[in-house]
Amino acid sequence: MKYKAKSIRTFIGAKNYEESRTFYKELGFEEIELFDNMSLFKVNKSLSFYLQDYYVKKWCNNSMVFLEVDDVDICLNELFGKGLQDKYKFVRFTEIKEFEWGREFFMHDPSGILWHFGQFNNQ
Repeated sequence: MKYKAKSIRTFIGAKNYEESRTFYKELGFEEIELFDNMSLFKVNKSLSFYLQDYYVKKWCNNSMVFLEVDDVDICLNELFGKGLQDKYKFVRFTEIKEFEWGREFFMHDPSGILWHFGQFNNQ
């Protein structure tokens, strides 16, 4: 590459846009409203994704996002402690799974998007 890449962002859909916006803010992301039907959600300067007021069940149910974290135990405890699985009908968390490459847990958002929160070994 002769250019410098600055970030990479995915687009995810929302079955209920307002509910998803609230969910991601409660999860800890900062929202930047771009349009009436799309927002940018940031976790820091270079990690972000676009949430759009657009829903196709097959697409959302097959969308996955991987967020690498420095400590998967602390992350799960913090997110689970927010009680989002009790506030949102379809939100659920798994327990931490161990793999050769590291450890991770999964979270489904209100629209069916599957999030992976993972910690790599020796990194």
